[in-house]
Amino acid sequence: MAAPMIPPASAPDFLAKHGWGGAEIRPLAGDASFRRYFRVHRGDETAVLMDAPPEHEDIGPFLRVAGHLLDRGFAPPRPLGIDREQGLLLLEDFGDARVGPYLQRDPAREGDIYRSAVAILARLGSQPAPTDIPPYDDAAMSREVQLFPEWYAPALGFSVDEEGYLAAWREAWADVLRVATNDPVLVLRDYHADNLMVRPGLTELGLLDFQDALAGHPAYDLVSLLQDARREVPQSLEEAMLSEYCSLAQVADPALFRAHYEVLGAQRNTKILGIFTRLWKRDAKPLYLSLQPRVWGYLERNLAHPALAPVRAWFDANVPADKRADAWREYP
Repeated sequence: MAAPMIPPASAPDFLAKHGWGGAEIRPLAGDASFRRYFRVHRGDETAVLMDAPPEHEDIGPFLRVAGHLLDRGFAPPRPLGIDREQGLLLLEDFGDARVGPYLQRDPAREGDIYRSAVAILARLGSQPAPTDIPPYDDAAMSREVQLFPEWYAPALGFSVDEEGYLAAWREAWADVLRVATNDPVLVLRDYHADNLMVRPGLTELGLLDFQDALAGHPAYDLVSLLQDARREVPQSLEEAMLSEYCSLAQVADPALFRAHYEVLGAQRNTKILGIFTRLWKRDAKPLYLSLQPRVWGYLERNLAHPALAPVRAWFDANVPADKRADAWREYP
């Protein structure tokens, strides 16, 4: 069950220690993890309080990646106060203009916003990953796609060939991992419209939710942005932004990069189907079921690429058509 949006008892003392004594604390948001967020008000000033219970969350990776990004001119929220023992962080407040809702209000800015987001990725991809970031390797990718047979298949009542499943994936992503191993870049891993912020008066987008970053392939964050589970990205925009990225990043072989993009898209979208099912079955968060058909749409497009022939063959043999996108229409 989701944690109630009540500030932890230690919050007032924490805020006082960092110069925000007596500030008002208002609920802001929870997410798919155990983290909760509150907005702290002191006169006209605001900050964001992150509550990451230490028994469930570790704020160390967030601080490590934020420091790396700040040092290189990117825009994560700056830490204003830290208590590692209690899992509390006071952060710079970027406001409420997440890119997703912002573009609902001002769709004419879609192209400009996505070009800005792609430019950030091109800059990230131009420099090596920090050495203290774990690799996005075969073990990590295998754990993630395993969420599909572990959660999705049982939820819809069918069994699958698990041994053949991982063999198919490993054949498909072998060349992706070669690039990720030889020239790794920082992969934020949840780079999409709801984790990007339009900041008043500033052109650089603010970055959120990067604590799970790994060292991997530059196409991963691009597919996360352009095949967004929470927001329908027009295929025409996806194609334009792929070309934009290849130009900005001076990609030597755009066709090979596209193949890697599709493989990573399939891997990510398969993982998401498992995660969203787990959120429903284990964590009593059925809201995510409504996003499954969109994710299936992306995955079906990914699987059409020749680089994914072994994975497509496995899906054709193991996942009936009526257990795919339309299967979720009957759930809340």
